[in-house]
Amino acid sequence: MYNTILFEKKEAVLYLTLNRPEVFNAFNEDMLNELNDAFDKATGDKDIRCIVLTGAGKAFCSGQDLKDFNEKKSTFKEALDKRYNPLIKKITEINVPVICALNGVAAGAGMSLALACDYRMGVENSSMTEVFINVGLVPDSGSGFFLPRIVGYAKAFELCVTGEKITSKEALKPDF
Repeated sequence: MYNTILFEKKEAVLYLTLNRPEVFNAFNEDMLNELNDAFDKATGDKDIRCIVLTGAGKAFCSGQDLKDFNEKKSTFKEALDKRYNPLIKKITEINVPVICALNGVAAGAGMSLALACDYRMGVENSSMTEVFINVGLVPDSGSGFFLPRIVGYAKAFELCVTGEKITSKEALKPDF
């Protein structure tokens, strides 16, 4: 049914798995289109009571596949307007909880995807990082909205301007 994601419904739970492990589940145009379609299907399925979003292999999602982006010759604005922002909106508006099961790193737009979910839980070696600063961009795909609401303005600013990686253990600390 899909080439870059796995869509598996078990009883009332829909499992969506980003499935490009060879590139740490980096987003390409196909994956974003498939995720948008999967959330459309989930919205219309009244039997689904919960969605679990995870990644195949060692990573949750390493963000945008810049190689694919350059090959498609699309603009950042086009990608945000037509693929990323509609996906984030669907995640936040769906009437069932969306759980992010972090199985490794969530970087850049991958972190944005995780932040858009209702609940995030990670394995011990999982981490998140806002790497937009490393490529001269501001956080997009919802990070600028969700991150300050989750960790506070000062910590969100620090994470965005340093690109510091936050491990699951650090995120659990009360002073985080």
